Amino acid sequence: MAERQGRRKAARKEQNGLAAHMRAGVGLPDVSKAPHPLTALIETAEDSVRQGLAGQLAAYPDAAAVLASVCVHSPFLAELIRRDPARLLRLLHADPAAGLAGARMAMAEAVQAATDEAEVMVALRRLRAETALAVALADIGEVFDLAAVTAELTATADAAISAAVDYLLREAVGAGKARKFTGGASGYVVLAMGKHGARELNYSSDVDLIVLYDPSQAPLRRDVEAASFFVRLTRQLVRLIQERTPDGYVARVDLRLRPDPASTQAALSVDSALDYYEREGATWERAAYIKARPIAGDLALGESFLKQMAPFVWRRSLDYAAVADVHAMKQEINAFRGHDAVAVEGHNVKLGRGGIREIEFFAQTQQLIAGGRDTRLRTPRTLEALERLAEDGWIGKSAREELSEAYVYLRRVEHRLQMVADEQTHTLPDEPRLLADFAGFMGYASREAFAAELTRRLTRVQRHYARLFEDAPPRAAVEGRLEFPAKADDRETLATLHRLGYQQPQQASVTVRGWLAGEPRVLHNATARERLAAIVPLLLDALARGGEPDLALIAADRFFRQLAVGLRLFSVLARNPDLVRLLATILSTAPRLGEILARRPVLFDALLDPAFFGPLPDEVALEGRLRSQLAEASDEEDLLDRARRFRQEQHVLMGVRVLSGTLPAEQAGDAFARLADVVIRVLGEQVIDRFREAHGVLAGGEVAVLAMGKLGGREMTAGSDLDLIVLYDFDDAAPESDGPRPLHGTQYYARLTQRLVSALTTPTNAGRLYEVDLRLRPSGRAGPIATRLPAFEVYQAEEAWTWEHMALTRARVVLASPVFRGRVEQSISAVLRRRRDPVRLAADILDMRLAIAEEKGDGQAWDLKYTQGGLVDLEFLAQFLVLAHGVAHPEIMQTSTVRVLASAGRLGVLDTVDTQLLTRACSLLHDLTQVLRLAVTDAFDPALASPALRQLLARAGTMPDFATLDAHLRETQQEVRSVFLRLLSGPQIRRQR
Repeated sequence: MAERQGRRKAARKEQNGLAAHMRAGVGLPDVSKAPHPLTALIETAEDSVRQGLAGQLAAYPDAAAVLASVCVHSPFLAELIRRDPARLLRLLHADPAAGLAGARMAMAEAVQAATDEAEVMVALRRLRAETALAVALADIGEVFDLAAVTAELTATADAAISAAVDYLLREAVGAGKARKFTGGASGYVVLAMGKHGARELNYSSDVDLIVLYDPSQAPLRRDVEAASFFVRLTRQLVRLIQERTPDGYVARVDLRLRPDPASTQAALSVDSALDYYEREGATWERAAYIKARPIAGDLALGESFLKQMAPFVWRRSLDYAAVADVHAMKQEINAFRGHDAVAVEGHNVKLGRGGIREIEFFAQTQQLIAGGRDTRLRTPRTLEALERLAEDGWIGKSAREELSEAYVYLRRVEHRLQMVADEQTHTLPDEPRLLADFAGFMGYASREAFAAELTRRLTRVQRHYARLFEDAPPRAAVEGRLEFPAKADDRETLATLHRLGYQQPQQASVTVRGWLAGEPRVLHNATARERLAAIVPLLLDALARGGEPDLALIAADRFFRQLAVGLRLFSVLARNPDLVRLLATILSTAPRLGEILARRPVLFDALLDPAFFGPLPDEVALEGRLRSQLAEASDEEDLLDRARRFRQEQHVLMGVRVLSGTLPAEQAGDAFARLADVVIRVLGEQVIDRFREAHGVLAGGEVAVLAMGKLGGREMTAGSDLDLIVLYDFDDAAPESDGPRPLHGTQYYARLTQRLVSALTTPTNAGRLYEVDLRLRPSGRAGPIATRLPAFEVYQAEEAWTWEHMALTRARVVLASPVFRGRVEQSISAVLRRRRDPVRLAADILDMRLAIAEEKGDGQAWDLKYTQGGLVDLEFLAQFLVLAHGVAHPEIMQTSTVRVLASAGRLGVLDTVDTQLLTRACSLLHDLTQVLRLAVTDAFDPALASPALRQLLARAGTMPDFATLDAHLRETQQEVRSVFLRLLSGPQIRRQR
């Protein structure tokens, strides 16, 4: 009887298990055909485990389909299964929520019994791995809804951090640094912020923490200084949580939400924090504290602190001023009314238009407005906030329903993106093939089906977000008089200008009076002056918001005086206040762009076209436009002028997109390179055709233009040169061309190269196309301007230095016949796939890095290229990975730095934590570089930068303010430098031999 009861109990447990409740949904793989993808992952498992898993697959077809999808689409989850098949079997048998609760208890017991940090780290990481696999299967199998997914992820993070803090405090007592304390009264508390604080953690989320202590409550020994003790303890906590070990990691820890992170320690006193928020607290910090929650250490201290913070976060009166500030946090220029197009490839579902952040800000803005009076609105959870806002009449029922549905959907997309490789990413693949693969992971039959469903939600969110701010008081509603009579300054106007921030209000008044008196040529027309007068208050307010209004007004004056034509532009500005703000942003942060717009005001028409804020034109569309424009050229000079105007117009439009936030800086490098590719190819073909008319063709003659450097890596900025190499070949049996003025093969291609370079570089009435640099060709300046392919192959095999092979990792063919393209690419591949001694290769690279540092310096954080941990370190590391691993992993041979690093992570050449750090750092540095190249011509000095530019950089780095960005940048550079030195000099180099 007992045996029968045991079997019944086991059967009931089996029926409550994860596998029994999974639902495959639509679009998951057909598993009716063998072999199942799981089979290969568990081939080394014990027989009992393999048989148990086979039984689960046979008994539960839906579970089998879910596991097949995981094995096919998620290298990270597949690796978790391969490492421990028994864990998978255990999870499939167990109720997931009960199993995870038990795992957290087991972790706490293991940490309690641990005698050293190594044991603690093992226990924490095993819990994280168990959570990652269980939550993913329950999510994909539709056993957990979003609330359950985020709750379980948050509970694991809470438990891990709390256990780690308890261990460190016990160790401090044991080491004689602190006296025993009771009831958690340690005077040290960890606050969870953001999604962690709201119990809404995403799948591979960082944990945003603020760490506080109260020296008066901390039971420290008399000789222990509280500040240094708690800062050191916090650093130990970060190491326990985020350090990568053979068992993985728990989470990346982000401490940058603390007050003034650039100048404060990792932990700070409660009094210091309260003093900061009272003096300097910003609206974004108020919004952040909506989600704050004590999770570890002295929880009572945390609750007391948050109670003292409540008046800062929640204002008693209806706080409509918060609307403008929160809107600015989301890059207000993004929300141009009527511009609803949303790209799918490369879209960021968190920060992009119509994304998760817009839903969160939609709720948080209204919570800040009314939460001081209505305590029900003070919930940290987004869906709950939307529900309560609707119940209390702050938003409509349809807004709540549509935003809530979109939020759940977008969070599901976000989680699925992160399940692929355990990366803290929110960006969809930017290649159609990869996006189609991800659509399959989401359960869609095609990329188009997924794109339609996604776009519908994004557009809907965008519409609600824009409507929220349509009803907000305009930011340019200036209090006070702004009148500019012709003969004298108005006294009240001077006072208003001073209140707006103009330090020289009289000079400002003189400037505006000059405009309205018709001093600039484009304002001789009375109607133009009338249109300008209508926008002067808005323009003055917008210029003032950049932080240095006097300098911005000087830029605006220069802009108006340089304008070629004005009436139509002033009419457009008068009808579009958002465009006035955009113009103010450009003049405040990127005067070079302003000068170009002054010469070509017709470009403002493009800014009003809804397509401007949609997807960028692809290469085919760009090429078609350029060809159609060049086809109308009357002669060669007109052809060159047209090419220059086309490039200039596209550059300005892309630059404005970057500044306005409608083109993520991370995509700008590819866009600038795509434009250069098209110009080189189309203009190059025109040059070749004209050259052949004069000199004929060579038998077997072929030519290829190679893009190198930033162009080759698709990492161009607005100011990048073109690094090019020209290769050619011809038939030795007929070495002379057949035209009216025949040339020998070598001379033929040297002259052709000169003609191409001249077409790209010669200034005309329309300006210059690009600067061209040919120094990366074999033998540099000492070598011929063009190189024959066989000679190039010999040189690369026998004479080239390591740095030349490094440069070749970024080579792309942008102009060649299909046959010759194949030959050139095969030659390059042969060089890159050569077997190399990794120790010698690493030593060469380190020597080169040292030489560059001696020449250029490497100690300035905002010298983004040359500083330690900057772009040179990242590029050199990527080039090392290609040259060291190309022979075994040809997939790593990408020309883009960030794609090489991502490929290295997928291939297991880099571990997950290093991959995430390096790819994030690469994106951050490229984002900031894009903005700086648009805004400044000399070296960037933060102390001299305008507040507008500092704010723009903070937005580009997705940080709430410049101080936080500065701290984040320096911390990132330190981490990159550490990885760079470890990977190029550590034991793993020697192991590869």
